[in-house]
Amino acid sequence: MSTLSHSVWRESTRWMVRLGRNERPLLLMILALSLAAWGFVALADQVMEGETQSMDTHLLLAMRAADNPSQPWGPEWVHEMTRDITGLGGTAILTSLSLAAVGYLALIRKFHLMTFLIVAIGGGIVVSTLLKLGFDRPRPDLVPHGSHVYTKSFPSGHSMMAAVTYLTLGALLARIQRRRSHRAYILIIATVATLAVGVSRVHLGVHWPTDVLAGWAVGSAWAAACWTVANLMQRRGEIEGTPSS
Repeated sequence: MSTLSHSVWRESTRWMVRLGRNERPLLLMILALSLAAWGFVALADQVMEGETQSMDTHLLLAMRAADNPSQPWGPEWVHEMTRDITGLGGTAILTSLSLAAVGYLALIRKFHLMTFLIVAIGGGIVVSTLLKLGFDRPRPDLVPHGSHVYTKSFPSGHSMMAAVTYLTLGALLARIQRRRSHRAYILIIATVATLAVGVSRVHLGVHWPTDVLAGWAVGSAWAAACWTVANLMQRRGEIEGTPSS
């Protein structure tokens, strides 16, 4: 190999390694977005074809007392806790947390990030509403509902908006933390809250399990899209990123 060829190969290798290192978070976000979006489309197709009804029924009844399907599984304190957890995906709680986060970002003068957060969560609400209207799936009628419902069933609005709000909020707040342990803690809490809300909806009998899975999928896809856009905007200096030491 000539000296020139060797030099070109060495520089190309260095550039590829540097690109891989710098672009890894962005590539992972795009992969997560693609997988979540594909999962939602595949699941929605099966639900509309009725292919998931047997599984939905089995899983829903598995969370009820064997001798009395009208009774959710577990003692009364479990039922009360489930109702508390499902409130974490309700409009009042999610709106309050979002406003608190907006206020915090304004307080530390992250105004572009604050605006991005408002648009991200507001857009998620619009997407959730349109999907519910489009699919128009009835709520489960096998068991009494443990919570009042006003909209259609697919996808689960509580599950989707919990994913949109907690994952987007967690990711954006994690971006302005200096320590990895702090970022990891925020993202873990956001994920656990999202999962807990979804499970509570099935336990209360107000959603089919596939409603919840679909809510998680499309909510995660929306959050991943927001993460990706935020990453690109930060690199361009259009929103604030990690504070300097």
